[in-house]
Amino acid sequence: MNTIHVDVVSAEESIFSGEARFVALPGESGELGVYPRHTPLITRVKPGSVRIELADGSEEFVFVAGGIIEVQPDRVTVLSDTAVRGKDLDEERANVARQAAQEAIKNAKTDLDLATAQAELVMMTAQLAAIRRLRGQR
Repeated sequence: MNTIHVDVVSAEESIFSGEARFVALPGESGELGVYPRHTPLITRVKPGSVRIELADGSEEFVFVAGGIIEVQPDRVTVLSDTAVRGKDLDEERANVARQAAQEAIKNAKTDLDLATAQAELVMMTAQLAAIRRLRGQR
């Protein structure tokens, strides 16, 4: 069977490392799918879910808050400041964080405060979408 080695790494730890048949993730220019022997590339990743189809046919989900992907014919490496295993995502906490970001946008006093709050809102909205997508898959 043809597989590709996948590593998903956050600033704190290795989130996933293993063999996969296919990887899908939110690339900078749209959804990106990677099969074994893919053409090499490096691009940015937007906040969203990384779907990893394992060699046995099961799937693993990881939420990334953006980052960079490097693809080689036999390896995929996703580097993200923040990455959370799909099973560890907490919808209630994400909703609270999204509401806090919306409040911070309303109360922003500087352009930097506004940009920070907007980035947090984008990340939390993407995380909630990933949670809903993961629940829909099960």
